[in-house]
Amino acid sequence: MSPELLVTLPVLLPVLGSLVGLAAWRHVRVQRAANVVASVLLLLAAAELLRRAAGGQVLAARLGGWPSPVAITFVADVTSAIMVLLNGLVAVGAAVYALGGIDRRREAAGFHPLMLGLFTSVSGAFLTADLFNLYVWFEVMLMSSFVLLALGGTRSQLKGALTYVTLSLVGSMFFLAGIGLTYAMLGTLNLAQLAERLAGAAEPQRYTPVAAVLLVAFLIKSAAFPFFAWLPASYHTPPPVISAVFAGLLTKVGVYVIIRFTALMFPAGHPDAAVVASLLTWIAALTMVTGVLAAAAQGEVRRILSFHIISQIGYMLMGIGIAGGALAAAEAAQAAGDPERAGALRAAGAMAMTGAVFYVLHHIVVKANLFLVAGIIERRCGSGRLTRIGGLASASPRLSALFMVPALSLAGIPVLSGFWSKFVLVRAGLAAEAWAIVAVSLLVSVMTLFSMMKIWSGAFWKPAPETGDTAAVPAAELARREAEAVGGRGWMEAGSAFLALVTVAIGLLAGPAIALAERGAEQLIGGTAYRDAALDRSPRGAPPPPRVGGTER
Repeated sequence: MSPELLVTLPVLLPVLGSLVGLAAWRHVRVQRAANVVASVLLLLAAAELLRRAAGGQVLAARLGGWPSPVAITFVADVTSAIMVLLNGLVAVGAAVYALGGIDRRREAAGFHPLMLGLFTSVSGAFLTADLFNLYVWFEVMLMSSFVLLALGGTRSQLKGALTYVTLSLVGSMFFLAGIGLTYAMLGTLNLAQLAERLAGAAEPQRYTPVAAVLLVAFLIKSAAFPFFAWLPASYHTPPPVISAVFAGLLTKVGVYVIIRFTALMFPAGHPDAAVVASLLTWIAALTMVTGVLAAAAQGEVRRILSFHIISQIGYMLMGIGIAGGALAAAEAAQAAGDPERAGALRAAGAMAMTGAVFYVLHHIVVKANLFLVAGIIERRCGSGRLTRIGGLASASPRLSALFMVPALSLAGIPVLSGFWSKFVLVRAGLAAEAWAIVAVSLLVSVMTLFSMMKIWSGAFWKPAPETGDTAAVPAAELARREAEAVGGRGWMEAGSAFLALVTVAIGLLAGPAIALAERGAEQLIGGTAYRDAALDRSPRGAPPPPRVGGTER
């Protein structure tokens, strides 16, 4: 298979599946089959893409018949290929889960084509190599997610969807403004060419305010402090399978873009690299603390998990901030004639970037699975409120195991994936002498364990309430909801078990997984291979970066 076709398959396959579903609008079984088949094919294509990228290739495809940098360009290096693979894993888990975890009314309203449309936009955002097409994919993602949020039309859904789309549109406005300013000042929107033009500028710090506008847009998309209000207002309102996909993927698209954007636009030699890194580190600390404290105050499973998404975004930003700060400090140490310290700081920066990539890898799978488990709890008990449920440890040991795997991983318990991701970040922080953010991350990890134990105690350990206002949902109501579902809980448990196995595998194979993330971090920090692929040139004999000061002609 040609590299050009392989890079485009993660976008084409879910599009084709969605079109099949739309063509078979009156045939729900065909839509289900199209969702499952397209998701499996997406996963297989993503696995092959990662195999080639891990082997040293940076694959690129240029669409539209135009040369670089004008063409619509997709680029897959190790980091973007990892993200596309995670998109495929969540797609398969959600597709299997939906065979029993969605009601007939929403399924008939286009659930399956909409989900495939969302996976299309996520793949496109991970692979695109220019700002304008990234904006397009963000808007496709926003439209798909908004319709999925409102699908079913309950009052809580509509209220959450309105908050979600309003604040997301604010982010889109910042993004569009940043795109306009970027093109006006630098004459291109291709990420690789932007990096080279900034590197060739006499005063690259002149363009930092424009980059700051874009960074605000990406922080809003990531639900970082203080831009997170849209997430807890909306993620607990749709059916759990929709919440799971949102929780696993949407904010991580924003984090991925921050990783890519800061690596290209604020490399170690940039005059403002240390300032941007320090800002991201402060935002990381505030995001972690705010999210975990808010989660501790909640009494409903999906609301607890929603606030923990915010908290965990802080860990990812922590890795990005430590990496940027350490690499900038390494440049300063080298200039001051201290090569030994410079080498140690470069190693710390590379480790921190590895930790950020690995944390995203771990979190997408774990968080999506926790929301799937929350859906099984709601299906079985009729509610997710901890005061109205209980007794699941004895009633369903299988469900207990499905919860404990991602919950303990999120808290960072050895030897699950969450432990290794936090271990790499903490080790990098200590090497970079970032004592404060390391202390915050350890404290937040303890509080995360408290929240997971709160869910365990309320839903699994204590007996189910029988009388009063907090009594469990009546059996007749549970039977009615069961009749509305398209299938049994077995499909839901199968989808969750699939992601639980992935989490266990990442933990047991932490060495190869971290090595893969390290390879991605090296490409991000170096940046040369990505730029060469995006600009369609050989690494050797590359032309010098053009001068800054006008638009392309």
